[in-house]
Amino acid sequence: MSSAAGITIAGLYSDPVALGSVFDELPVAVVFISKEGRVVYQNRAAEVLTGYSSFEACGLACSHVLRSNICGGRCPVREDLGGEESVSEEGDIITRDRRRVPVRITFTRVRSPEGRCLGYAEIVEDLGDGGQRSDSPTHPFSVGDIIGRSPTMEKLFAMLPGIAQTDSSVLITGETGTGKDLLAEVIHKMSNRAKGPFVKINCGALPETLLESELFGHVKGAFTGATHNKPGRFRLAHNGTLFLTEIGDLPLSLQVKLLTFLDDHVIYPLGSGTGVRVNVRIIAATHRDLAAMVREGRFREDLLFRLNVVRLHVPPLREREGDVQLLMDHFLRAFSAKFGKRVSRFSSEARNVLLKYSYPGNVRELKNIVEYAVNICTGAFITLEHIPSYVVEAVQSQGKSDEEMASRSYGAIYEDVNLLKNRSESGQVKWEDLERRMILEALMKCGGRKSKAARMLGWGRATLWRKMKQYGITE
Repeated sequence: MSSAAGITIAGLYSDPVALGSVFDELPVAVVFISKEGRVVYQNRAAEVLTGYSSFEACGLACSHVLRSNICGGRCPVREDLGGEESVSEEGDIITRDRRRVPVRITFTRVRSPEGRCLGYAEIVEDLGDGGQRSDSPTHPFSVGDIIGRSPTMEKLFAMLPGIAQTDSSVLITGETGTGKDLLAEVIHKMSNRAKGPFVKINCGALPETLLESELFGHVKGAFTGATHNKPGRFRLAHNGTLFLTEIGDLPLSLQVKLLTFLDDHVIYPLGSGTGVRVNVRIIAATHRDLAAMVREGRFREDLLFRLNVVRLHVPPLREREGDVQLLMDHFLRAFSAKFGKRVSRFSSEARNVLLKYSYPGNVRELKNIVEYAVNICTGAFITLEHIPSYVVEAVQSQGKSDEEMASRSYGAIYEDVNLLKNRSESGQVKWEDLERRMILEALMKCGGRKSKAARMLGWGRATLWRKMKQYGITE
């Protein structure tokens, strides 16, 4: 039984009823398995949740599709539900794209009219939308999985509830690693579509021919190798949200089809002349400058207007004042718990390096750095040796570069002063005034650190102290 058309029920009406179309409209994942534990059918919500199409899943062991931690322990199906008619268990599943999703699975028997057990149905509820589980982690400075307390992030957080309650298209911009995907998911979970599917597709991950089929679907025989009907991501996202990440990589031909959908909410699967109406909200994201791409003829201006109804910009980490330390501590706690370690803090040297690093990869890079450090740390706190060497070297290089730039900048002033010193001998300029100015500017450039200022001036620390006293420069 490998297709929705094969799922029928008799006795309700005068003719058998095809239940595939009914199950596909349910907002919860439903999986039917045989007595041997193999998948015989799953609905579209299950396809979205697991990442496996019904065609791929049918015939596979349930544990290979759902991949739940329940499978490795006391599996209700193996134990025939322990004599109960239905059993509910909470756990996690690992999706095809390796995401961990907290779920509640309800197992129930499927019986024949005579009462024989033919197999089992599993109803899988996604618990990843707002802390329905008591062990879900929370953070006082967060919205969903996004953490931050900087003014730019607080402003962004304040906008989300109002935006989430509309069906307007949203365009999310920001550098790689800033959390655009998380923001899109938060908008979905805060919206009236939260119980519907959240379907994501990377527009730059597939060639044009495959991408069109993935987005809009195809009918059997539409092209060589099309051995079965495929619904496509738009239909999988019906009554939910379709997230198009890297929208700047969408080919021009598909930009036209997307624009058509935004106009009438109808899609045309490959090989079919019949349109299918779907109820989907579009959220798009990109790290590219779409306005520049419009000028270059690589992105349609009319599509940009349609996507840019609501625009949200996720700032880079370097512009989020105070958030680096907040995120460092959050990731440290999370990974320490995940790996079963007792790493409780960063040493002052390690913390200083992490706070000074520029993070071109933004939050994703910081998360990876902390994960690496916790992995290799064997003590109670993370030291400099646990930080990736490229981070330490970049910070040290940056520090030397800043000092050299300051020295060169000051050196230019020093040369100017030496030139003026000759003029001071003729009474045109007072040397004392110039030397006082030199000291003040050196202290400003060095943040008040007298040892560094003395080195820049080419003096000993005692000489600087004496001259500061001479010119009345106080601490």
